[in-house]
Amino acid sequence: MSSHAFRRTLTAVAAVSASAIVLAGCSQGGTPEATSDEPTELTLATFNDFGYTDELLAEFTEETGIEVVHNKAATSNDARANFFQKLGKEGLADVEAVEIDWFAEMMQYADLLAPAGDDVKGRWLDWKEASATDANGNLVAYGTDIGPQGICYRKDLFEAAGLPTDRAEVAGLFTTWDDFFEVGAQYKEATGKPFIDSANAVLQGLVNQIEITYEEEDGTIVATENPDVREAYDTVVEKAVPIAAYSGQWSEDWFASLASGEFAAMLCPGWMLGVISGNAPDTTDWDIADAFPGGGGNWGGSYLVVPANGANTEAAAKLAAWLTSPETQMKAFANAGTFPSQIEALESDELAAATNDYFQGAPTGEILTNRANAITVAPYKGPKYFQYHDALQNAVTRVFDGLEDQETSWNTWVTEVSAF
Repeated sequence: MSSHAFRRTLTAVAAVSASAIVLAGCSQGGTPEATSDEPTELTLATFNDFGYTDELLAEFTEETGIEVVHNKAATSNDARANFFQKLGKEGLADVEAVEIDWFAEMMQYADLLAPAGDDVKGRWLDWKEASATDANGNLVAYGTDIGPQGICYRKDLFEAAGLPTDRAEVAGLFTTWDDFFEVGAQYKEATGKPFIDSANAVLQGLVNQIEITYEEEDGTIVATENPDVREAYDTVVEKAVPIAAYSGQWSEDWFASLASGEFAAMLCPGWMLGVISGNAPDTTDWDIADAFPGGGGNWGGSYLVVPANGANTEAAAKLAAWLTSPETQMKAFANAGTFPSQIEALESDELAAATNDYFQGAPTGEILTNRANAITVAPYKGPKYFQYHDALQNAVTRVFDGLEDQETSWNTWVTEVSAF
């Protein structure tokens, strides 16, 4: 997953193609068709919001006659724990979602996954597909989205604090991280309220701009000795914690605050648009700016996999391919803002013209394409990335909660890392 490959493939996205999106949903490249020996029901396990609404899954049922039972974990952490507890055993869904932060960890067990057909290869950005290809050349996962980030903000709260509310003017506020923290401090001083939702979301944004974080590509562990990681941690503790409403995301209070106005802004990958609108449906002041501190960053982007020991692997492969086809990726983008990773979707006129009524009619297709093209670094995420990063987030949380000071919490993390 080199940054060079990331830049090369995303540069192509800037040129909008007139080619139409075609349905390439089944493992044979055409519309899925039920056969007599196929199951009548498949299970699908995801987390957060992939944009797979009941209405969308009903389209698959209409085309194939196969019902889809969709189970959603509350968080990626919950999904990961369940996945690794059951992989190679029993109890996983026919199709399982895997998040990018623990994807390399999963690829160590690629032999426990059913390979995709050759006919679906070449549909994704090259780095997205290369990451899902094992040492034997088998494509073992179906790319869903990528996560280019903008800035989501509450226009009413910005206005009340004397900040600009126009999308272009807001974008001009956040060229650098220093700008971001300065605006946040001004907002808190003016209102007495937190500016951003989560300190650890800022940690994620900073770390996603570091090419080598915790592990080098040859397996060398550099986590505790990496000055870039230490700088990111210190920056978050010193500048993000004081202006954040929460240490992390996904708590009940955090979900409720999307509507309550407890904070004014958040770092916003495309998939977060659906999280906001889904949990604050009656709030009318959210908008998104075409900006990200320091240039660009990719947060998230997942895959679907088919456990090899599943009872319905052929039908499950059809579902996974259908859900990640260009046409379905565009529907998921409309539902939840999950930005496509399929080349045909990225090059489509439909994406270029996409807007989001909830976010003040923002041209989200254009904004997120711009944000994708601003990404210059694709961090290397080794097999232990999730454990190291989760532990560093816990270090930030300890400082946020007043349990440990900045240096003590860092040293606690160093001790934890040595035990992994």
